Amino acid sequence: MHPRSVDEKRSDQESDDHEEKRGLDEQQDHARASLDSAGVGQYVVSSDTRHVDRDLVWRFLHDESYWAAGVPRDVMDRAIDGSLCFSVFDGDPARGAPQVAFARVVTDRATFGWLCDVFVLEAHRGMGAGKTLMDAVMSYPELQGLRNVLLATRDAHGLYAKYGFAPLADPARWMAIRRSYRP
Repeated sequence: MHPRSVDEKRSDQESDDHEEKRGLDEQQDHARASLDSAGVGQYVVSSDTRHVDRDLVWRFLHDESYWAAGVPRDVMDRAIDGSLCFSVFDGDPARGAPQVAFARVVTDRATFGWLCDVFVLEAHRGMGAGKTLMDAVMSYPELQGLRNVLLATRDAHGLYAKYGFAPLADPARWMAIRRSYRP
């Protein structure tokens, strides 16, 4: 099933036949859902930074993540503003649906992307929100054809491998500067 996107624009010239087909497709997708996939079909993805619940994202990264613990709020706001962001909502964000997942891609949109700050709130883990998020990130038009896409993870190697990520072929070539947010 493809996630619904609040970013997609719909033409006023779209026919009622297309609308009926879409309804049938959604019914079939729900019919294929099993008890193990309770979240199928309920999630909406937006790449519009105006939809990001910045308080939620900052609190999660600051308080719960191992990779950005202690990140200052102003730093997180600048990071969101300078990145391509994906927010997953439990329904339509225009109707007040809560955000349940997030990912950020730092990219030049031509040669390089760094997937980072990926998280799913605990109550939505194992329900399809993470898969919905990754499907949206990996199919996003501006990220197609990038020569290098990197990420770092401590515990989600299996998920990312399904999307083509693999360990660095030659890690000795890569270098980094690491600074803690906490003194």
